[in-house]
Amino acid sequence: MKPGESSQSAQETTLAMSTSTGPANPSPSASAADPHAATLAVLARELGEGAYRTSRFRDNFRLFVSPARLLEVLGVLRDKCGFGLLAELGGADYLGYPGEVRNRFEVHYVLLNVETAERLVVKAGVDEPDPTLPSAVPLWPGADWMEREVFDMYGITFTGHPDLRRILMPEEFTAYPLRKDYPLRGRGERHNFPRLTRGES
Repeated sequence: MKPGESSQSAQETTLAMSTSTGPANPSPSASAADPHAATLAVLARELGEGAYRTSRFRDNFRLFVSPARLLEVLGVLRDKCGFGLLAELGGADYLGYPGEVRNRFEVHYVLLNVETAERLVVKAGVDEPDPTLPSAVPLWPGADWMEREVFDMYGITFTGHPDLRRILMPEEFTAYPLRKDYPLRGRGERHNFPRLTRGES
């Protein structure tokens, strides 16, 4: 470790080196030491270098992917690596986040291999004025409502989505409540909508 370098950054550097130069068929001992070794070998074989970067914190293993290659990476993970379950899809707004420079918005895809219990997170970042990602619905139909919620709360659009519209807020709502620059008390929108009783809802 270099002077002043944190243990986490050193771990990420070591991991990045191993993903670009690791063997195509890791030995059983290597797979036992790193539960993601086999997956990384398949990704390296199918995608080559530069398709993603990695980081890990404790048991949280993450792949950062550009929007242009998102569906390609997700497709390999599903079809070649056994990640048949999209367990979660959500968004985040990093406006004003301290530390590293990053895209304002990120969408994360939590994938699970139900046969091996291997779990990883794929992240893709987008920025204003047109935060857009390709829809994962063709790969996992269950992404439908999850992408609609991200669209509703953050204003991130998903090209190719079969029915991209609000799912929590009224269609007339013009803002995105989970963006960091949205006021905690709103902008008075609630006064513009009729009050519904429980029986009418």
